[in-house]
Amino acid sequence: MPDLRHVPREAWLRAARDALAAATNEDLGGQPAGGHPAAREAVATHLRRARMAAGPDRAVLLTRSATDGMSRIAAALADAGHTHLLVEDPSWAPLRDVAAAAGLVPVPVPVDDAGISTDRLRTEAARTGARAVLLTPAHQFPLGAALSDDRRAEVLAWVREVDGLVIEDDYDAEFRYDRRPVPALQGLDQERVVLLGATSKTLSPAFGIGWMVVPERWRAAVLGVSVRRGPTPGPATLDQLTLARFVADGAYARHLRAARARYARRRSALLTALDDQLPGARVGGIAAGMHVTVDLAGLDLPGVDPRGIDAAAVAREGAARDVALVDLRRYQAAPPARSTVLVIGYGNLADARLEEAVRSLRAAVEAAAR
Repeated sequence: MPDLRHVPREAWLRAARDALAAATNEDLGGQPAGGHPAAREAVATHLRRARMAAGPDRAVLLTRSATDGMSRIAAALADAGHTHLLVEDPSWAPLRDVAAAAGLVPVPVPVDDAGISTDRLRTEAARTGARAVLLTPAHQFPLGAALSDDRRAEVLAWVREVDGLVIEDDYDAEFRYDRRPVPALQGLDQERVVLLGATSKTLSPAFGIGWMVVPERWRAAVLGVSVRRGPTPGPATLDQLTLARFVADGAYARHLRAARARYARRRSALLTALDDQLPGARVGGIAAGMHVTVDLAGLDLPGVDPRGIDAAAVAREGAARDVALVDLRRYQAAPPARSTVLVIGYGNLADARLEEAVRSLRAAVEAAAR
């Protein structure tokens, strides 16, 4: 969850007033299936500048969320005869679920510190006949890796060999703290990569605006899915026009710069507190996004035997202390019997409560160990 205390309310209201004042009668009369041209142009311009995305403005289609975009792509794949979809394991379950709902069988492929295993990707693709894969290459959720350069090249080589499709979930891509964000994979092959994005992590889930950059050969099929879903498949036209003004006026870029600085400071403070309260625990993930993983297997706390710790028990003890924690197994396709890894979000955590939260986490660990 992003920091809801810093949603740019005033800037959005200004953009909404200006957009409504400038809207033509034609703008207010209907909603194109792919989205309003001004919003598509604004998003395309931002993605070319910030994410090194490629393609014309018309390649951008507006959606209600990344999950909504994924459901449309999955339906188009199923319509085209695809039966399986390779997915990272672990990964964000709702995207796997909408693919399954469209008729695609999710095929888990393991992930490590360099991203998805391309050797296993090829093995599973050959076994199942899958020619499409869903990835989070900029910041893998939940393990937090960035797809390495070698594996990026290997994924693109594979998808060209099988004439398939990569679905790139641009999760947390705007928030990298130790270097410039990794460019979108889509920019390296705009004909075989779909780029999914949304404002849910950059602004708030309440805005309900997403986008996808779709290869030309898939655009008609995806638009056909959108038309089947009714006369207003995307976000409201006024919301789209507001987003266009918000981006064009530079308010979106200013908000992202401020958010990057805020999350970078908070992540640094979190790592310091974790090192102090949970010595020996391994924090995973690159310096990016709004979450980290914490592996308690090497924990060195007096009176605590890490061999007896289970992440699910820690999460339960944390809930009793008003600390929300997630066991990594929630995101795994075939979770093991025992886990020592927690997923911890810090995006919407007030800075003033950070140390208190980590102390409560330590108390939860100690209680679970008992």
